[in-house]
Amino acid sequence: MTTAVLYLFAALAEIAGCFAFWAWWRLDKSVLWLIPGVASLILFAGALALVEQAAAGRTFAAYGGVYIVASLAWLWGVEGVRPALTDWVGAGLCLAGATVILTGATRV
Repeated sequence: MTTAVLYLFAALAEIAGCFAFWAWWRLDKSVLWLIPGVASLILFAGALALVEQAAAGRTFAAYGGVYIVASLAWLWGVEGVRPALTDWVGAGLCLAGATVILTGATRV
């Protein structure tokens, strides 16, 4: 699997897992929401562990940009709240930073 696919999968798994906890805690959903939430967070951690990178910290740092973009997509697609232009600009800056981290790591 490519790094981009693993990052996208990890982001969806992490957001879904965290949202399950949010739904239980903040939206008064059943405690049973935590079961798929925990499973999703395990998938998230596994996906990041599969990324071909020598250093975990670099993997996590670069993943952060992807997570931010995916979170805004979740906000819009699942929660029905349209992100502001400033949200997208900030996310673009973070994604650019992630790209610098990943491409710079191959040159070191």
